[in-house]
Amino acid sequence: MKRTTLRLTQSQHVELKAHLYPGDGFEAVAVGLCGRRRHEDVEVLCLHKLVPIPYLECKERTPDRVTWSTERLRPLLEEAEQRDMAILKIHCHPGGLGCFSETDDASDLDLFNSVFGWTGTDHPHCSAVMLPDGRMFGRTAHYDDSLRPLDSILIAGDDIQLWTGGECGSLPGFVKRHQQLFGAGTTARLRALSVAVIGCSGTGSPLIEQLARLGVGRFVLVDPDHVEEKNLNRIMNSGSEDAYLGRPKVEVMAKAIARMGFGTQVRIVTGTLIDPNTVKIVASCDVAFGCMDSVEGRHLLNRLTAYYSMAYFDLGVKLVADGSGGIDEALGAVHYLRPDGSTLYDRNVYTMAQVKAEGLKRTDSEAYREQVMARYIQGVQEDRPAVISINTQIASLAVNELLARLHPYRLDPNEESAIVRVAFMHGADYREREGDSSGIFSKYLGRGDVTPMLGMPELSS
Repeated sequence: MKRTTLRLTQSQHVELKAHLYPGDGFEAVAVGLCGRRRHEDVEVLCLHKLVPIPYLECKERTPDRVTWSTERLRPLLEEAEQRDMAILKIHCHPGGLGCFSETDDASDLDLFNSVFGWTGTDHPHCSAVMLPDGRMFGRTAHYDDSLRPLDSILIAGDDIQLWTGGECGSLPGFVKRHQQLFGAGTTARLRALSVAVIGCSGTGSPLIEQLARLGVGRFVLVDPDHVEEKNLNRIMNSGSEDAYLGRPKVEVMAKAIARMGFGTQVRIVTGTLIDPNTVKIVASCDVAFGCMDSVEGRHLLNRLTAYYSMAYFDLGVKLVADGSGGIDEALGAVHYLRPDGSTLYDRNVYTMAQVKAEGLKRTDSEAYREQVMARYIQGVQEDRPAVISINTQIASLAVNELLARLHPYRLDPNEESAIVRVAFMHGADYREREGDSSGIFSKYLGRGDVTPMLGMPELSS
């Protein structure tokens, strides 16, 4: 049976809590439209549109019951039918009941029977409950009238909240020792977490090493390249045999994880992110780590994480050689990007001219060279210097950012660390808040699967 998960953004969760808990102690309800990601082993529902049901439109509101007019549901049903999306119903339990009541059972069966009749799909819809402290649990409603518990609910906010509905499996004893610092709950959440790592070389390989040993339960590793002698100095767990045989980097990383013996699930993709099948596989994960030099890849990954309401950590290292065997500049940065927050573009990490240049180089190398020669575009920088100690430090920063958001232990709130910069030559690091921009991808939040993927013609299947 497929795992099922529901994803919300921070702003959606805040809006829901404000509506469901106005302070009067009575139940309230909201409905929503969710995008889908139907994967071979996971069904993801991403909240795209939220419609609170006004209190005056509820026929009855008591501490343990709410009945409401479905008039505001009609436009969502029409859109769900046209765009193959899912309906979400969510209400509250002011008394803190941590399970669905018999009243909820009867209400859901009645509602979703009508929803299936209207939408004409046999794919699941969803019902959820929010408790007074903001925690949530839920279940999927199916065409055969069955109701099945959600495996997880993810809030991709400044704090990454993950509520699971079952056991996450046992961990080796030395992995459990992470509980001494981060608690048993964090260890369990790591085991339930699925992580996509795009780029398995300089920063990617030390990142994977750390996340695997912390007990992350499932990986998707993406990289099109093979190990070469020139990059043995910066790919952890690689050796001369890998370079001689030209092994894919993802295969080397997968073998290293397998040797750890934690029972970690790993899927490898020897390809680029600019492929519809790769997008589908990455979108099945909860969290993405971008370990790419490519600005085109970063732009695409940022778009993907908005469509599928994923948390996104971007790792970057900039080493500028002086031409005489030394370094003029040594900088690193980790950006944390909420799906409903500012983007890498908003933060001036790249320009659209750079994205266009890389796209042209990939699709028409001759035209790219001509435009560089004519100085219409700047050339894409290649063969940058690489130092494993610097790469590993940035990877460690990113891992600790994930841990801090799963288990907020810092004195300052996580919103103060949207960007962490390291100036190695000055021996200093700097933390920055997120800007005010709502993000260039905000209209795509939670949209899920569309044709073509991510609304991009180049991702047509």
